[in-house]
Amino acid sequence: MSSFKNRQNALYRAEALKKYGENKPIDNDYDRSVAVDCLNGTFVGRQNDGVTIWLGIPYAMPPLDELRWRAPQPPKNDRGVYEAYYNGKTPIQTELESEQASYYPQGEDCLYLNVWSDTSVKEPKAVMVFFHGGSYGWGGTADPLYDGFQLVNAHRDVVYVTVGYRTGIMGFVDFSDVPGGEDYPDAPNLGILDQIEALRWVQKNISAFGGDARNVTIVGESAGGGSVSLLPVIPAARSLFRRVIAQSGSVALSYAKDECKGFTKRLMAAAGASSMKDLLSLSERELKLINEKVNDYNNFPQRDGKLIPLDPYSPYDNGETADIDILIGTNANELNYWIGELGGIVPYGIGMPVRLDNDLPKFKKEDQKRIRQFLKETKGSRLWRITEFYNEIMFRLPAIRQAEGHSMNGGRVFMYYWTHPSSIPFRGACHAVELAYVSGNTDQTIYTGANVSKELSRIAMAAWVQFAKTGDPSTEELRWEPYSIEEHRPTMVLSASPHIQRNVLERQRQLLRPLLRYWLNASYAEVSYNVPFVRKTVALGALTAAALVVGCALIKSAMDDKK
Repeated sequence: MSSFKNRQNALYRAEALKKYGENKPIDNDYDRSVAVDCLNGTFVGRQNDGVTIWLGIPYAMPPLDELRWRAPQPPKNDRGVYEAYYNGKTPIQTELESEQASYYPQGEDCLYLNVWSDTSVKEPKAVMVFFHGGSYGWGGTADPLYDGFQLVNAHRDVVYVTVGYRTGIMGFVDFSDVPGGEDYPDAPNLGILDQIEALRWVQKNISAFGGDARNVTIVGESAGGGSVSLLPVIPAARSLFRRVIAQSGSVALSYAKDECKGFTKRLMAAAGASSMKDLLSLSERELKLINEKVNDYNNFPQRDGKLIPLDPYSPYDNGETADIDILIGTNANELNYWIGELGGIVPYGIGMPVRLDNDLPKFKKEDQKRIRQFLKETKGSRLWRITEFYNEIMFRLPAIRQAEGHSMNGGRVFMYYWTHPSSIPFRGACHAVELAYVSGNTDQTIYTGANVSKELSRIAMAAWVQFAKTGDPSTEELRWEPYSIEEHRPTMVLSASPHIQRNVLERQRQLLRPLLRYWLNASYAEVSYNVPFVRKTVALGALTAAALVVGCALIKSAMDDKK
């Protein structure tokens, strides 16, 4: 790592540490006006402009020692009084500039949630429970993008909750092939089980914060959007919420069992371990160091046929989820987000063609023809045509597929398509660009750049809140029709001038929708660089170099002749 990068990380870490603290027991007098009595303790928060904020409330037992890699356990009943001033720790992950919570202190003990509420509003309020993104390997509630103050300050009739859950090597590992792994059957989906436990805690305790446990909306972006799409297909979770808002995430953000095995092998090799006994002997510090070697290859939730169906679209298709209202959508330029993650437009311009060359052999010949036809018909340079292919196959089409199944089988769905762009070069309406808008945190410009429309934030926030309250995102200024094939798929285009559009990108959908059966995922663990694009590039580079050598020789020869 460069010295510049080290200094930059140190600055981010120092900034995060300013917000860190450990909530302690309170043995003396405390302010009852900012205290709530929960089953696992009385928690004392702080107030800001009439909004009370409780940070770092435990919703499960710390997953330490004998609970490492085991399903979360509910917290014990407790009559003690505790501070709720500071975020819980971020789950173990590598530091990443695009994940600001990664610079906050990390640890295994990370099962905490935060609550924002104006308790002076007496009637029971709709509850919004947010699950962060981060590719199931990063993220945490300490990220300022996820702060709930601005939303609740603008909409006093909702309670907002953010939840931390296990990620990466602590949250999504399949140990079934590891000696002793049979005792850890829940390990492939612990992060999802954490989310379910948090929702159980909400059901039992949210009324103390003024929330209505019968009107809970789960909200998530990216991996969080995948999570809130998977939770309705899990019978044990379905009764814990009423509505879903899935931003740039769907059930497609999941792995088959075989796809999860490579990460386990990497973990065991990095740890120098041969059994669960070896892994359990590792200290938290050792786990953090091991994670730095493998975090880039972390798993998504596993379609194990037990917790998560082998085909998680099926419950949407057969009406099992029909009583849940859904708001779902994607951004116009999702993949452009990874320009920043890969280090700029040049490595991105190499990485995307390489990825396509790796993926093409996975498709049957007739489907390869579909892809080539799509690339031929799509506008722009080859790089942007490849990017649009992945926008469709990884994000847009899975969301549409999920919405179709739900709407055709008794469920109510509203679809959006976010087109308002970032001002950061090459990003467009990239993955995560909407986060600052729908949370009201428009001062957080990591994805938006300076081009932030506070008016669009106001409109989007109002729609999200209205959906949470009523199951319909329509407001006085925004008429939002339910998604329906019969009505030509009305979709809210969220731009500087939001409007309904029908059959958005219809030709692209028609060409590529049959390819969803391949479950193409975002993993690049097995990406090979021995592919046509690289060979052609190397050959072109060699020819260019040879031409330069010959040209220089000719010039030298001509100069020698003149002499």
